[in-house]
Amino acid sequence: MRKTGRPKAELILTDEERGELLRWSRRAKSAQALALRARIVLACAEPGATNKQVAQDLRVVANTVGKWRRRFLESRLDGLVDEDRPGRPPSITLDRVEEVVVATLESTPVNATHWSRASMAKKSGLSRSTIGRIWKDFELKPHLTDGFKLSTDPLFVDKVVDVVGLYHHPPENAAVFCVDEKSQIQALDRSQPVLPMMPGMPERRTHDYARNGVTSLFAAFNITDGTVITEIRRRHRAVEYKQFLTAIDKAVPAELDVHIVCDNLSTHKTPRSRHGWPVTHGSTSTSPPPEARGSIRSSAGSLI
Repeated sequence: MRKTGRPKAELILTDEERGELLRWSRRAKSAQALALRARIVLACAEPGATNKQVAQDLRVVANTVGKWRRRFLESRLDGLVDEDRPGRPPSITLDRVEEVVVATLESTPVNATHWSRASMAKKSGLSRSTIGRIWKDFELKPHLTDGFKLSTDPLFVDKVVDVVGLYHHPPENAAVFCVDEKSQIQALDRSQPVLPMMPGMPERRTHDYARNGVTSLFAAFNITDGTVITEIRRRHRAVEYKQFLTAIDKAVPAELDVHIVCDNLSTHKTPRSRHGWPVTHGSTSTSPPPEARGSIRSSAGSLI
């Protein structure tokens, strides 16, 4: 007669337990051990499932299946969660951690502008490494500062809507360009030829160089197709800016309108720059983006 082994208690799941086990089993990254236990219990709950068959399907040993089946029958869902492991209790209480965090956020040292690990360790009586771990856990970086600026321009919202609207919903039969300049680019030349890269050795160049003046780069980015129109000029004035606008006008097909988004640099706001567009296109306009100090929205309108 074939041996059937010890009889196993029937494993029946409630709807709430099945739903919770399904959520645990679908975890993609975190708590994979818990996800495997949930899959084992779900498989054991199927009619006619045996430990050997479940172990073969999930690629685990039969003892593992028997262990978590038994734990679930004894404690239900709580039996699948890891119990507290023995170990040394923490030497730093949560109250002391809270004191360090509150002091970091709400106070400054007497003789400095911000806390350092050494100064906070001296104040709290903890070690520097402990202070560093607390700050890392709470993502505190007292040595870093950032800036912000609130616009006082009453038309700031309207300007944002105008510029963002051009980017997200450009007009039909029109080309939208973002125009900017990089001025004062130093034209440098090394005193000796650059030595090329070789296996085991990077490219090398001398530390000294000869200055050859400065140059300015003008660039226009077409937000529709990603093309960039560029020009190099020796100077950076309204005259050179207008010449670059002429280059944009020649590069765009005549049947398209042109919209320019630029900052509120003084060379962009001269009468020559704002009203000196070529007349090749049906409509051309410039829209300075909202600036912290309140730029003046300008539009050249139709020039034909």
